[in-house]
Amino acid sequence: MISSEKPIEGIFIKERKNRFICEVMVEDEAIECYVPSSCRLDNFIDLHGKRVLLLPTEAPSARTKFSLFAVPYKRNHIFLNIGKVNSVIERDIKKRCFSTLGKRSEIYREYKIGSYKSDLFIANSSTLLEVKSILSLRKGAVFPTVFSQRTLKQLKEISSLMDRGYNAALVIASLSPYVEQIQIDRVSPFYEVLMPCIEKGMQLLAVSLHIIQGEARIKRKIKIEW
Repeated sequence: MISSEKPIEGIFIKERKNRFICEVMVEDEAIECYVPSSCRLDNFIDLHGKRVLLLPTEAPSARTKFSLFAVPYKRNHIFLNIGKVNSVIERDIKKRCFSTLGKRSEIYREYKIGSYKSDLFIANSSTLLEVKSILSLRKGAVFPTVFSQRTLKQLKEISSLMDRGYNAALVIASLSPYVEQIQIDRVSPFYEVLMPCIEKGMQLLAVSLHIIQGEARIKRKIKIEW
């Protein structure tokens, strides 16, 4: 579920050595906050001294009371809760930008087939849907920005499943609403394992997210360049 809690404001201090923990000043008190990202955010964006939005953590036993939600940027926000991107896509999957996926009334989360687990599964068309996030302040972003052995393994598994009759789609979600174009890195290992999937019919889509009334939503479809 997408959190309905109203975000609170704080001033970002720093990320800890533990990449999942940061310090934020809230009402003159430095507190620990959860960073919902498998990569260190300072690899992509400088948050030091920036105003950030926080949400209460959902688990009662969590180490921190709050997690990073977004950072104000220009006239909107950059979404920082990477762990919730799949939920945003699932909720907005019926938008027109996903029309090429066909009928989308039966959606399952974390659908398993053998050792493979898709982010979302569209039962109407037996489509495996993988969601990948990108954080860039540029209008034109390059994907992928970091090497991921897990992604390579997933694409190889998807390729095998497509041989068995499954359909597949890869959705690249920009956490910034100002990215207008995504360039696929053609010299990366990612490209090498992606192309067999594309040749078998995998759809490659890209969308940007923005914050509306305290919630992350899909803003629009983004152009993909090869």
